[in-house]
Amino acid sequence: MKVVVIGGTGLIGSQLVARLEEHGHEAVAAAPRTGVDTLTGEGLAEALAGASVVVDVSNSPSFADDAVMDFFRTSTTHILKAAADAGVAHLVALSVVGTDRLQESGYFRAKQAQEELIRASGLPYSIVHATQFFEFVRGIAASAADGDVVRLPSAKIQPLFSGDVAAAVGRTAVGAPVGGIVEVAGPETFALDELVRVGLAAQDDPRTVVGDPQAPYFGARLQEATLLPGPDAHLATTRFADWLARQN
Repeated sequence: MKVVVIGGTGLIGSQLVARLEEHGHEAVAAAPRTGVDTLTGEGLAEALAGASVVVDVSNSPSFADDAVMDFFRTSTTHILKAAADAGVAHLVALSVVGTDRLQESGYFRAKQAQEELIRASGLPYSIVHATQFFEFVRGIAASAADGDVVRLPSAKIQPLFSGDVAAAVGRTAVGAPVGGIVEVAGPETFALDELVRVGLAAQDDPRTVVGDPQAPYFGARLQEATLLPGPDAHLATTRFADWLARQN
């Protein structure tokens, strides 16, 4: 099976390409550095020729409201047209648990727009909703930092290892289209502020994490369960402490 991975050179995409190849599939990493530009459409038709599945795990280079919306609308429109022209049988996109509950955030409004374009396309599709990755704990801290103080709410979060995300996306890609959402999350639930506190301490980051119920998460206010998956989510097995231990 030929699977084209849009964003195939990134954190998730590179692991996904490797996993697909290990299972005997022809995996094509489609990204600007491999000659595929989804913002202009350059190289898309050539990359998708003969493909059975296209997987979009790409991300915007800018999280500014207008830029991220333009990225996902433009890129997704080009991908959908190229996939339809190529007769692709399954389109898979990676998105985020809680996207529809985080619409105060420009980033999540853009992800919602991406999902709506896919649903309206008429193509057989699956959308994988993942919780936040372990690898982005420092990114969460950076987004919430004021000098040496990081302010975050104690809303619950169920993060997971990026390799487990790639595995879930891979399983979905080689399966039948679900015409809806598949959720994947980590095996443990944390308070968001405590997750970041533990993650920074393990990396000898001296910043202080302060619990603040009014602090936003990438521009959105959180309720207790905003970031949590539903009861039918697939739970990965890698624990945060075990992942942290491997980083040293």
